[in-house]
Amino acid sequence: MVREMIQRFERIKNLKGELKLCGDKSISHRAVMFASMAKGKSLIKNCSGSEDVNSTMKCFEKLGCKFDINQSEIKVTGSGFKGFTKPGSELYAGNSGTTARLMSGILAAQNFDSVITGDESLSTRPMRRIVDPLSEMGANISVKENGTMPIIIMPSNLNPVNYRLKIASAQVKSAMLLCGLHLEEESTIIETSVTRNHTEKMLGLKSIYENGESKIFVSKKNYPQPFEIIVPSDISSAAFFIVAALILKNSYLRIKNVSLNETRTGIVSVLQKMGGKIQIENVSESNGEKSGDLLVQTSDLENKEIEQSIIPNIIDEIPILSVAGIFAHGNFKINGAKELRVKESDRIKSLCHNFKKAGIIVNEFDDGFELSGSLSNKEIVFESFGDHRIAMAFGVLSLLMEEGGSVKNFECAGVSNPDFVIQLLDLSNK
Repeated sequence: MVREMIQRFERIKNLKGELKLCGDKSISHRAVMFASMAKGKSLIKNCSGSEDVNSTMKCFEKLGCKFDINQSEIKVTGSGFKGFTKPGSELYAGNSGTTARLMSGILAAQNFDSVITGDESLSTRPMRRIVDPLSEMGANISVKENGTMPIIIMPSNLNPVNYRLKIASAQVKSAMLLCGLHLEEESTIIETSVTRNHTEKMLGLKSIYENGESKIFVSKKNYPQPFEIIVPSDISSAAFFIVAALILKNSYLRIKNVSLNETRTGIVSVLQKMGGKIQIENVSESNGEKSGDLLVQTSDLENKEIEQSIIPNIIDEIPILSVAGIFAHGNFKINGAKELRVKESDRIKSLCHNFKKAGIIVNEFDDGFELSGSLSNKEIVFESFGDHRIAMAFGVLSLLMEEGGSVKNFECAGVSNPDFVIQLLDLSNK
C-alpha cells in the first residue's frame, strides 16, 4: 500500500491470524553496534528494518564497518577495539535517540573527533543527560548551550567511575557501559529504577541487586567478540496489535517469537491485570534474551491503577495503552511519566490533544493525564506530531471507531514499523 500524507483507517470487525514482526528495535540497535565493535564477522538474523536501525548501520558504515544485507540476514564485518576510522563527515542519527546516545559512549573512547547530528525532532531532545555522566568518565563531549544536538566529541583520557544514575534511562546507562568497555579498570554503574537491560544481557555483564539498587560492572574484558544472534520480534510494535485484538470482537491473534525480556513485558502485565486474555507459549532463550509466542483474544477490560514503579518498563507503550484505557471500564489515569515530555514529541501533550479531538474528557498533568467519557461518533483526522508511536496509536483508535478515522503525516510510523498498515490489512476483517 502506498502511504499517503494522510492515512485513512476504516473500521474493521476483528483481527485474526498469525503475525510475524520485525526484530526488536532496541536489541537490533545493540546487535548492530556490538557486531561493529567486534573484530571480524558477526551474523544478525531478523534485524529490525526500521529507519532508526538503518540510521545506526549508516553511522557505523561511515566509521569503516561493512554490512552485507541478504533478506532477513545481515553479515557485519566489525572493526575491533578502537579500530574505527574517522568519519569523513558528520554522523547522522536521523530520528533515533538510541543511535545518538549510545554511539556517544563508544565515540568518546576513540582517538579521533566526531560530530553526531539528527533530524528536526531529534535535534530538540535533551542530550545533556549523556554529556554530564560521560564527562565524569573524562570524556571531552559537548552539546549546544540548551542541551541539544549536535553532539561534539573529541579525544580524551577516560577514567573508570562508580556512578549512580540520576534519571531512569537505559540509553544513559548504556552510553556509560559502552564507554566503560574501553577501560582496563572496572566501572560500576548503579541504577535505582529498573530500565531496559539489553546491553547488560547481550554483553554478559555482571550485576548485583541489593538494597533496591542494581550495580552493573563493566571493563575491557567485556568487549564484544564476533557472534550470531536471532533477534526476537519487537514487543513495542506488537503492543499496537495486542490492544486492537483485545478490543475488537471475535478476535484471535498469535504474534510469533516476541521478545519477553523482563524489562519490556510490563505492557503485557498491565493489560493482563486489566482483564486482557494474553497467553504466552513456546518460550525459548538466545543470547540471554527470552522470546515466545503471544496468544491474544477479545477481552472485557477494566482500568486499574498503574504503579509508578512500572513506568520505565512501559514508557514506550503508554500511547497505545491509553487507547486501551478509553475502551476499558472506568477512567484511565497515569502519573509518574514525565519522561513522555521529551520523546519524539511531547507525548503527553500529543495524546491529550488527539483525545480531546475524539470527544474524550482529558485532565492533563505535568507527569501524565486522566481520560474519561465516551468517544465521538464522527470521523476525525488525528495529528501524528511526526511521532511514530502517536501515529500508530491513533491509527489503531481510528480503526476502532464507528466511522473510522485518519492520521496526518503517518509516514513517520516507518521509524519503527514501516509495514504497519500492510500487517493490519492482512489480519483484518472489515
